[in-house]
Amino acid sequence: MVYDVVSQYPREELFGLQSQLKRSAVSIPSNIAEGCGRNHRKDSLQFFYVARGSAYELETQLYLSFDLNFLSEEKLNHLLHKLQAIRMLLSGLINRYKSLINNNPAS
Repeated sequence: MVYDVVSQYPREELFGLQSQLKRSAVSIPSNIAEGCGRNHRKDSLQFFYVARGSAYELETQLYLSFDLNFLSEEKLNHLLHKLQAIRMLLSGLINRYKSLINNNPAS
């Protein structure tokens, strides 16, 4: 959805905000995948934290896009709603891994 939205941004934003939004959006699932591929839960947890950080970064960039009139309020709210769901899922994943670590610190 982010790629679709930023395709409408002004051409001069190609290497600015447009690029930042794409990188943040791609970083979220990429870090989740890398975390899932780790051998130790603590390593996995760190990547999940990075993914959540990227979600907050994306949120900030969406607000900036709205402030710069690159994004309608309707699109902003739709994307923020989706992003909130992603953050909630990530927080659940983080809490689960923290609980697993606390119950078995050697893992």
